[in-house]
Amino acid sequence: MGGRRFDVLTLVPEAFDWFLRQHPVADAQAAGLVDIRIHQMRDHSPLKHRQVDDTPFGGGPGMVIRVDVVAAVLEQLFGVPAEAVRQERQVLVMAPGGRPFDDGVATQLALGPEEVVLLCGRYEGFDARVVQLFASGELSVGPYVLAGGEVAALAVLEAVVRKIPGALGNERSVLEESFSQELGGAVEYPHYTRPREFRGLEVPEVLVSGDHAAIARWRREHARASGWSGWGRL
Repeated sequence: MGGRRFDVLTLVPEAFDWFLRQHPVADAQAAGLVDIRIHQMRDHSPLKHRQVDDTPFGGGPGMVIRVDVVAAVLEQLFGVPAEAVRQERQVLVMAPGGRPFDDGVATQLALGPEEVVLLCGRYEGFDARVVQLFASGELSVGPYVLAGGEVAALAVLEAVVRKIPGALGNERSVLEESFSQELGGAVEYPHYTRPREFRGLEVPEVLVSGDHAAIARWRREHARASGWSGWGRL
């Protein structure tokens, strides 16, 4: 299998099963555009009983994924010293305090020259030396805590794969969408389809006018800045 390669290190590989089967990921892999490999860290642990974690120094609740285990996993997968893996790849730890993941980062990861490795922690996360010794950096999908890095990694892969040339059936799908340069980083304009009227709400007249220039103007005008839109309740 060829294409742009992504390796995911996780303790919950089954979390990615559905993702690899859905469009456009499955199609992109079948076409050789992308190569996503999911690795169970326990399978590469040098410790007894496939152990990967231990209690934290200084005390406290939870367990911490050991640095020597991560080193062994990286070395077995890539055949070089663990410290050297990041010399030719982007090795990113999924962590709430990392660099915020946005559309620009997604584009870099999709079109950059380097392969990508995503490290998904569990429990209290990784021993801090994993970042210091092996990682290119940390990546965050938001300022909140998840049970593990798998959901975050899925969000990253979903956003990145669709930007790989040829991954989508219609290449224009990624040109004029939320946060794109074509929309000046704004959220995409509203979309409508049949029925034309529903419970008193009608589709804007301009969208059924056939005037493509007017439609383009309307769409540009109705693209909005990202953030709270005022609907709903919290």
